[in-house]
This record gives sequence, C-alpha cells and structure tokens, in this order.
Amino acid sequence: MLEGEHVVLAPLRTEDAPALFAWINDRDLAVLNARYRPVHEPDHVAWFEDVRSRGDVVIFGIRRHADDRLIGSCQLLAIDPVHRTAELQIRIADVGDRGQGHGTEAVRLLLRHAFADLDLRRVQLSVFADNAPAIRCYEKAGFLREGLLRQAVHVDGSARDVVVMGVLNGEETRAAP
Repeated sequence: MLEGEHVVLAPLRTEDAPALFAWINDRDLAVLNARYRPVHEPDHVAWFEDVRSRGDVVIFGIRRHADDRLIGSCQLLAIDPVHRTAELQIRIADVGDRGQGHGTEAVRLLLRHAFADLDLRRVQLSVFADNAPAIRCYEKAGFLREGLLRQAVHVDGSARDVVVMGVLNGEETRAAP
C-alpha cells in the first residue's frame, strides 16, 4: 500500500471488479484516452484475474484516504527489468473526483514506487494532445513532453494527436508542487 495525504494506492480487491467493469464501459470515460469499444463481462473477468497476476504489470486501486472509496485505478505496464522502463496509465472515474489533485498525488505515489521499489530508470506515457487537465497533472508529477504523434489515433470520427511524455528517476523530485 502506498499512502499519500489524500489518496492511498492499494491492490485491487475482488469487490472492485464491478466498478472497473462499469468504468471500462462508460463511453465518456473511455474516450478520454482511447477509442470506445464495449467490454463484455467474461472478457473483463478474465482481464481482472490476469492483470493482478502478471509480472510486467503493477496495478493499484486509487482510494480516498478519508473514506476508502475507490475513485480510480493506476498502473505501470510493460515493465521491462532489462531497460528499467515502464508505461504509466491512470484513470479517475468520477467527474467530481477530477481536478481535486487526486490524480497528481496518485501519479507521484506510483512514480515513487517505480523508482524506489522497482528500481526503474524511466516511466513514459501517452496522452491525447487535447486533454489539458491530464497533461497538467503529468507535468506537476515531473513528466516532460518528449514528442507529438500527429493524427496518431482515430477516436469518435476524428484523428487526434498524441503527446508522448516521460520522466527519469530523480526528475519527479523537481516537479512543481
């Protein structure tokens, strides 16, 4: 468990599966970072069991410290122990929980785990170029913009640019408060 001031990153619980299933099938939430495609329950159950046991993925539920309510999830995936790299993904599910600093705190906790506990050298991510709140969150956690993939994805009938961001071990400590 990784504790912050307002959120805790904790292993996903079996009782979290219904919330995760609802979130992956929430069209408005899904299109913030991918194209929408419905996920059927048997596929979700298989994913939920698989992701918690894989060696190249670390996934946490994001819970509010005050009431232990699950508000999102975050993960390091494609963990490469040779190159000491990983990719970061995060989701804050409810609109009311966004913009409260929970995402930034969760990203900082996850980076601390990546660098201090997993001995990674680099963490990267991809984010839609028009997702300004997410980009601000990542920058506050120490990520730098490293590139722009023009018209890299097709979501909701239009081509969208993708920003590639990365942070190296030690850079996250220089991030803005």
